Amino acid sequence: MPQLDLAPDQLLTTTRTVRKRLDLSRPVEPEVVRECIEIATQAPTAGNNQPWHFIVVTEPEKKQEIAELYRQSFQTYVARAIANAEHVSSLDPAYLRSMQRIGESSLYLAEHLHEVPVLVIPCLEGRVENVAAESQAGFWGSILPAVWSFMLAARARALGTAWTTMHLSYEKEVGQLLSIPTERITQVALIPVAYTIGTAFKAGPRKSLDEIIHANSW
Repeated sequence: MPQLDLAPDQLLTTTRTVRKRLDLSRPVEPEVVRECIEIATQAPTAGNNQPWHFIVVTEPEKKQEIAELYRQSFQTYVARAIANAEHVSSLDPAYLRSMQRIGESSLYLAEHLHEVPVLVIPCLEGRVENVAAESQAGFWGSILPAVWSFMLAARARALGTAWTTMHLSYEKEVGQLLSIPTERITQVALIPVAYTIGTAFKAGPRKSLDEIIHANSW
């Protein structure tokens, strides 16, 4: 698969969350997704156990059902955000504008999720609801690097992705739909995958390093 001409730093700083710029009309070749997953599995895992699984969903009926559950969860999230919005007037206007843009693009994705060519659900063997923090750290650390590698590999191939978790409110229902044994397998996220409308992305605004770097102590 041809790749974009991106230097490593460009790839790392322009792999964005893509929602409105997903090309919903262009199919994504299965071999491209497979190639990105193959790259993802070079990421490290705790004890090199490689406990990951990737559910690749392309069937329209299944995407539709997942999207309907996602939208239900999204509506609940929005209602909760509105109920807790009394402090909004005290926030920085630039931050509010940013949150408004994110909200609009998140709504767009929720409305069009069933149209996205590919949905990838990364999973891990095991459950950690009642596990100590240090064990949870190793658990999540055995999938997060792999998913980020998947998203970087996708970006290099002109694909856009977004890390979403709204469907997890209905993890059991999605598990039943996809025959995932939820008693021993944890769904981690849902990654929409599509070619992007245009391939030029830029680095996003971030906090000053002086705000987040702590030398030797907090």
